[in-house]
Amino acid sequence: MPRLTKAHIVKEIVKCGKDPVYFINNFCKISHPGKGLIPFALYPYQEELLQDFVDYRFNVILKARQLGISTVSAAYIVWLMLFYRDKNVLVVATKFGVAANLVKKVKNIMQNVPDWLRIADIKIDNRTSFVLTNGSEVKASSTSGDAGRSEALSLLVIDEAAHIDGLEELWTGLYPTLSTGGSCIALSTPNGVGNWFHKTYIEAEQGSNDFHPVLLPWDVHPERNPAWFNKETRNMSKRQIAQELECNFNSSGETVIHSTDMERLNNSIQAPQYKTGFDRSFWLWEQYQPECNYLLVADVARGDGSDYSVFHLIKLQTMEVVGEYQGKPSLSEFATLLNNTGREFGNCLLVVENNSLGISVLEKLQEMEYNNLYYSEKGSHNYAAPTEAYRDNVVPGFTTSSKTRPLIIAKLEEFIRNKLIILYSQRIINEFKTFVWQNNRAQAMRSYHDDLVMALAIACWVKDTALTINQRELQYKKAMVSSMFSTQGKLQTTIPGMQGHKIDSFSQETMDRKKQYEQFVWLLKG
Repeated sequence: MPRLTKAHIVKEIVKCGKDPVYFINNFCKISHPGKGLIPFALYPYQEELLQDFVDYRFNVILKARQLGISTVSAAYIVWLMLFYRDKNVLVVATKFGVAANLVKKVKNIMQNVPDWLRIADIKIDNRTSFVLTNGSEVKASSTSGDAGRSEALSLLVIDEAAHIDGLEELWTGLYPTLSTGGSCIALSTPNGVGNWFHKTYIEAEQGSNDFHPVLLPWDVHPERNPAWFNKETRNMSKRQIAQELECNFNSSGETVIHSTDMERLNNSIQAPQYKTGFDRSFWLWEQYQPECNYLLVADVARGDGSDYSVFHLIKLQTMEVVGEYQGKPSLSEFATLLNNTGREFGNCLLVVENNSLGISVLEKLQEMEYNNLYYSEKGSHNYAAPTEAYRDNVVPGFTTSSKTRPLIIAKLEEFIRNKLIILYSQRIINEFKTFVWQNNRAQAMRSYHDDLVMALAIACWVKDTALTINQRELQYKKAMVSSMFSTQGKLQTTIPGMQGHKIDSFSQETMDRKKQYEQFVWLLKG
């Protein structure tokens, strides 16, 4: 390269300071795992992304893997620190080591900028941070609650944001550090729904926050085609493909309900025919049909104001959820709503989850003389018929415990997977999207609800156990009563010596059988 004149150097410095794309394409080098140190030649999608960094203060980037976005971000940090004084950059990632690696990339790019272009040198050099002579600095941080709290940041980079636990709380502390005009770049592959990254990206798409959304799926890379995709995904699960390559929020998380089933449930959503109740939160998809049997299952809110009291109304013949309530009524209002709904739908079996406040609702229902409540044995999940309520070991309602919880959730998943239940409600589909496996426990993601999910899980369990057992016992009792007498046909005969005179024994036989049946008919009740 010919020797540059002072005028040319000044011209190049000014040109680089105005345009990060020009600076990176012409003067930055990166480490390639196979080729060593090579010039950083930007792809068109990377150039557009750099322009977004310049044009927008907040950027949220939903990306596929191996697109070089972290490296582009590192090069942008070099440009910002080199050509601007006193820039304070903080990098946060899933682990401190990951954030430190990004800082290391920044340092490597900085050290390989041509000497004549390096208008500021590294003054303080640490393993996870460094400071330039112009006052600009960059450092990696852990994801502790006090990260960056005492600083005024020029740029915050959040790498793999969807995979950082507790980012909601961390963002609450970090956001004020940007109040003096700082910028934020949040980039990540998806990791299910409900987390800070998902909410921020969706709200950015809707225009309801300050972030600019950028979508970068696998095929934005000009060197990738369907053949490459097929080869890469040959040994990947559907969830891995959704997370690593397709930028699909719904299919990328460890949801309890499989993504294929979620897609089917989404397609079944229908608006309710009626929105009724004192708060219009009772949704109905059809009116009462006298020829059908129904099941009503309720879960009562804990009382701290964060949860909802809910119930499902299920038509047993088709296992359709034809009614659903979700609201925050008082205990008395909720008990009244349950009582009225149960009576309106054929005095159907009413199952109430008997947590602390659930017991209060059950007591009110007993005061209202609702006579078809669900009872269960203490210390177990065994069903007890209403006629057994007098027993000492029988309590009203269903008990959700560490023993029964995994059983009812497994039953719910089985019903959905085998298409044994029909759902129309958008509200419960939304809960399924954030009902995930966390530390081998199925539960709602932080700040989300699972009241409707748990009530439906109880309903599936009751339908498959208590109601099935009850029906089987009823059939046994009918068979037992039938076996207690024999059926005789009509007997007509002539007594010798009394030719022409017949004795008809049928009417007397019928009367005897009727008396026998009446003796044991009580067995069929209850």
